[in-house]
Amino acid sequence: MKVPLLDLKPQYLSLKKELDDAILRVAESQYFILGPEVKSMEEEFCEFLGSKHAIGVSSGTDALLLALMAIDLKPGDEVIVPTYSFFATAGVVSRLNGVPVFTDIDPVTLNIDPNEIEKKITPKTRAIIPVHLYGQSADMEPIMEIAKKHNLAVIEDGAQAISAQYKDGRCVGTIGDIGCYSFFPSKNLGCYGDGGLVVTNDDELEHMLRIKRVHGGEPKYYHKVIGGNFRLDAIQAAVVRVKLPHLNDWSEGRRRNAARYTQLFIDAGLAEETGRTEFDENNRVLLPKAVYEDVDGLTNYHIYNQYIIRIEKRDELKRFLAENEISTEIYYPVPFHLQECFADLGYKEGDFPKAEQAGNTSLALPIYPELSDEQLVYVVDKIKEFMKG
Repeated sequence: MKVPLLDLKPQYLSLKKELDDAILRVAESQYFILGPEVKSMEEEFCEFLGSKHAIGVSSGTDALLLALMAIDLKPGDEVIVPTYSFFATAGVVSRLNGVPVFTDIDPVTLNIDPNEIEKKITPKTRAIIPVHLYGQSADMEPIMEIAKKHNLAVIEDGAQAISAQYKDGRCVGTIGDIGCYSFFPSKNLGCYGDGGLVVTNDDELEHMLRIKRVHGGEPKYYHKVIGGNFRLDAIQAAVVRVKLPHLNDWSEGRRRNAARYTQLFIDAGLAEETGRTEFDENNRVLLPKAVYEDVDGLTNYHIYNQYIIRIEKRDELKRFLAENEISTEIYYPVPFHLQECFADLGYKEGDFPKAEQAGNTSLALPIYPELSDEQLVYVVDKIKEFMKG
């Protein structure tokens, strides 16, 4: 049985006419960059996310870069980021000649640990970038308290978490000063290429984000500030507009698959419960946990962009599953502090043990909503077979 990590064809076929019509609409308009399609998309996202402003941009990476430019990050300014994330989280800081300052992660959520942030603050600290990794909200309440105390900007990296909610019901990305999202095709809400979104509730930041999206020109060809080419293509906006009404249903499909995986692993005797952080005889596979779930009446809405297990023989398991036609991926094998390009920052192995353990043991299983129950059972059966061997 084949189990791909992601198969976008079923989703396309379910919306084929609407998507084809939307693309044709853009072609017939001959308005390909920004314009009315992007404007309508931005208005729809404001309503969906509960943000005051939304700005369509060229990618999730550019969303982060533009956000840092909007707060006027200067060379030498420090930005606190988790050491465990997709490279763009830290890369954008260095691209502006800022200094990424790494922190360890919470061992349950794999998100930035708020307890580690304040230790890293110096007079040069300018911002914090919490990442809502794999579709689960970082713990934003203490992060916002720390930011307020030290007058720091908070830029939320919600690239994997559009529609995920914090425990108070707010969508991630709308809590800090600026929120950033990605429409990369593999995301829960993907376009047909690169695309992204920036949101803010601050009028002054919105103005700066919009003008820096178009090289800093205001009016056109008159530049008081320097920006970049971060414009969103109309075709990508049109595709996302078709998909947006279905996003919550797709996220629920991922949540159902995640719950099914979890139960299958427990029934197979490979784990006792979710959220464990240490391997032992009864927990040979560590399972993800949606924190705050039904705790004190508060619920964290985890959208499972990825379902991440942790296992000690991760690389061997990945090869075994590939031999059995099950596709998996490692997100992410090398934390930032051990990346060669950041060697000049002076970090070393052992500085952030929780992130290093995650990098050495994490494996993403197929989780997209169109998976069949037979495929989910097959994946866990093969993992059990590997563990017995």
